[in-house]
Amino acid sequence: MRSYLILAAGCFIVQSCTKNYDHVVIAGDQSGIVKYPVNWEAAADSSVHALTTGFWNSGGSYFNKDNGGDASFHYWPQAHALDVLVDAYERTQNNSLKALMDSWYTGVRQKNGNTFLNEFYDDMEWNALAMLRAFNATGDEKFKTAVNQLWTDIKGGWNSNMGGGISWRKAMPAYKNTPANAPACILAARLYRQFKTASDLEWAEKIYTWMKDSLYESGTGWVIDGINNKGDGARDLWKFTYNQGTFIGAALELFEITGNPVYLNDAIKTAGYTLSDNTLTNSGDRLLRDEGGGDGGLFKGIFVRYFSLLIQHPQLPESYRTRYVSYLKHNFETLWYAGTTKPAVLFGTYWKRKPGNTTDLTTQLSGAMLIEVAATLKKKELF
Repeated sequence: MRSYLILAAGCFIVQSCTKNYDHVVIAGDQSGIVKYPVNWEAAADSSVHALTTGFWNSGGSYFNKDNGGDASFHYWPQAHALDVLVDAYERTQNNSLKALMDSWYTGVRQKNGNTFLNEFYDDMEWNALAMLRAFNATGDEKFKTAVNQLWTDIKGGWNSNMGGGISWRKAMPAYKNTPANAPACILAARLYRQFKTASDLEWAEKIYTWMKDSLYESGTGWVIDGINNKGDGARDLWKFTYNQGTFIGAALELFEITGNPVYLNDAIKTAGYTLSDNTLTNSGDRLLRDEGGGDGGLFKGIFVRYFSLLIQHPQLPESYRTRYVSYLKHNFETLWYAGTTKPAVLFGTYWKRKPGNTTDLTTQLSGAMLIEVAATLKKKELF
């Protein structure tokens, strides 16, 4: 029997929902996956419902490490959980999500030592980006105040080691990497676009120039992870999907501001490398790679967030849009048909494999981001 998703929109943490699913039968076409019609809006609703009921710590007002009873607090995934709440709120205008964002602010700040400041610059940047989106979605000034405080601290991470760049963490001023610089560039550019402070644009351009000179292979589109980790000036030649995604995001932001086609071309080249490189994409399955649980569980979702912005950009040539949509559609269909444990709606580290009854918050968030993007692209009739 083919299954259809039945879940009323707006069923989140404050409501009880009836979910009717059949488990997917892996048989049939060449992919080994039986496809059936999916209401992607309802799929996104069920994904958010799983997040807010299975991972939310109502006593502490933050998201637990997993849905299996580990209530430990990890700072940087909280940002991406907030991002998913903003995605869902913008899509539904469900007030229970707005209330949850408000609780998130109180709980995460308290668990982080009554501050949003942190040892790691990249972690602060993720939270600043998410809270800027929360401010724009809700108009709540406390989010904007926190963003400004974080941005002031983040700028203090720039130094002359390795020719510039923002350090990964305060205790390692000489180690620079993409995770600490690409999100900072996106943040600076978005602050400039919204509030028109000239120095923010200067920061965005300065950070991007340093990244492109130090951590980017212009011939291929590979975004290298870091430099000088061991104090020897060498580059860390790891390949991670989230580095590709945040560099795309930084390039897009500067293209929006300047109109310089070099930035759009950089984004296209970076996307193309991600889709064609056998480390970043599993060539046999045409799926984004399995980057494991823990921190790595979040990487694909971050890539998808910024890659989807490139897909939706009106100046992206249609030939690229067609290819990108086909690739991403294959990923979210595979996740939903084959890689989602139902009816709990849990996602695993590889989007072709179900996770069982427990999964990490980071891994769940990547899947949730992908399903939110599916709903967005469907609404815009891009597939």
